[in-house]
Amino acid sequence: MVDIGGWVEPGWEKVADAFRANFDDGKELGAAVALYQGGRPVVDLWGGVADGTTGRPWAEDSIVLVFSSTKGMTAILAHMLVERGRLDLDAPVATYWPEFAASGKEAIPVRWLLSHQAGLPAVDTPLSQDEICAWDPLITALEAQAPMWEPGKHHAYHALTYGHLVGEVLRRITGKTPGRLFADEVAGPLGLSAWIGLPEAEEPRVARLEPAPPIEDEGLRQIMEMFVGEGSLFDRSVLGFPVDLVTPDGGAFGSRQVRAAEIPAGNLVTDARSLARAYAATVAEVNGVRLLSPETVDAARVIQTDTSEPWGLPPGFEMFGTIAALGFQVSTDLFPVLGPSCFGHGGAGGSVGVGHVDHQLGFAYVMNQMRTELPGIPRSQLLMDAVLACLD
Repeated sequence: MVDIGGWVEPGWEKVADAFRANFDDGKELGAAVALYQGGRPVVDLWGGVADGTTGRPWAEDSIVLVFSSTKGMTAILAHMLVERGRLDLDAPVATYWPEFAASGKEAIPVRWLLSHQAGLPAVDTPLSQDEICAWDPLITALEAQAPMWEPGKHHAYHALTYGHLVGEVLRRITGKTPGRLFADEVAGPLGLSAWIGLPEAEEPRVARLEPAPPIEDEGLRQIMEMFVGEGSLFDRSVLGFPVDLVTPDGGAFGSRQVRAAEIPAGNLVTDARSLARAYAATVAEVNGVRLLSPETVDAARVIQTDTSEPWGLPPGFEMFGTIAALGFQVSTDLFPVLGPSCFGHGGAGGSVGVGHVDHQLGFAYVMNQMRTELPGIPRSQLLMDAVLACLD
């Protein structure tokens, strides 16, 4: 029996039941889930093991890298600048970043960076992990890179380049790196344990990521090989990192080097309550802080990719194209979350952060056991189904 720490307010007990069930069913190593409603915390749970090599338990203050759940935080920063009149999503990227105009990119608007339509999911320049973590080498490569397709005509997931593309625009406008901007504008005002670029002093709190176990279902294994196998677009888009992202010895995204870098597409280190609190502050006031206006949130949730075609998918799998709003995923059959008024972003292996406009919810789930799961039945969805049952 796994020890579960934390609490739930009366009426939210089904979330605790679902959280425990994920452990009882053998789906978890260590994890946490949190929920805010109307700016108030109503669920805060954690349990399991933070480090499978030592048996260290997941504690109240454990933090973990959440991969592409980072993208939602970077999008929030962009929309904060839009709301302040400092960023025009329809202006060419080159308005803010002149060097970007090379190789046929002079007319690409900022909104296509946020919606994965810029044609830059990968770069031809070989880059090492050291170079990606250093920021400038990838920026230089993106400046020189020609789009893979006519920008705006197609879309494909910009797995790592998203963060540097959007992040460099933010840096050019504010003079701050994305990690510094996030600390000043989001994490600091809200009192979050959340970093894009983790200070070394926080390392003892970090949960060790465990790679996904082998896929037992042969059909799913073959499908995943088409999507992420050698030479696939995803393989190219992770820029030399292994497609599993974490190595058994704790390398790649499990390393201190990656946690310390600023990779605003994929290396936020946080806990569930902080990720939930950030989304809560986009749909309600949290201790006097409101990050985005309702009008900005409504505009940010509008799907952008419904007039462009998916790019780089295996034949017959076009329905799995990236369905993107402006930096966020929205509720679809592949990302069902909490219903049509939701927006957020999931991360490799299973983490997710979500805002819900109608019910003023901020929800987050984080974990250290990565898994490859079929759409519609991931651990996070079982938790969100429990949230919906409580609302009903």
